[in-house]
Amino acid sequence: MKRSIRKGLGFGLNSGVITTLGMMVGLNASTQSKLAVIGGIIAIAIADAFSDAVGIHIAEESENGHTEREIWESTLSTLTSKFIIALSFVVPVLAFGLSLAIAVSVVWGLALVTIFSYYLATQQGVRSYKVVLEHVGIVILVIIITHYVGKWVGAFCY
Repeated sequence: MKRSIRKGLGFGLNSGVITTLGMMVGLNASTQSKLAVIGGIIAIAIADAFSDAVGIHIAEESENGHTEREIWESTLSTLTSKFIIALSFVVPVLAFGLSLAIAVSVVWGLALVTIFSYYLATQQGVRSYKVVLEHVGIVILVIIITHYVGKWVGAFCY
């Protein structure tokens, strides 16, 4: 896989999982509304995918060491992967009750991060368990924080 595409894919995948799960868990904890969670997922898929793509585009341009093609490959692979990954979390919300959908989504997100982290570690020739634990740990931390922040917000608004 080309470096520019791998960069965008990795960024989009991990950002898609972390941002979407954080938003889902927080909204669920504060509202327990399937509609709010689905609306949040769609908003993340659109707005944050474009935001991340523009961010990676500008970051690549600022390095002054990439061709225009490489910059656009990173940009488009970030946009595409973030959009698809974020939208993939709609499926469990539509298929299950909200509590089960959140649990299924957490498992799905952790699986995606684990698989990509393992791939990344093997490509770099480093110990995969360290990379996987670091990345999965960050996802779990975000889930815990957003859950309790959502509970806190919900306590004040309802």
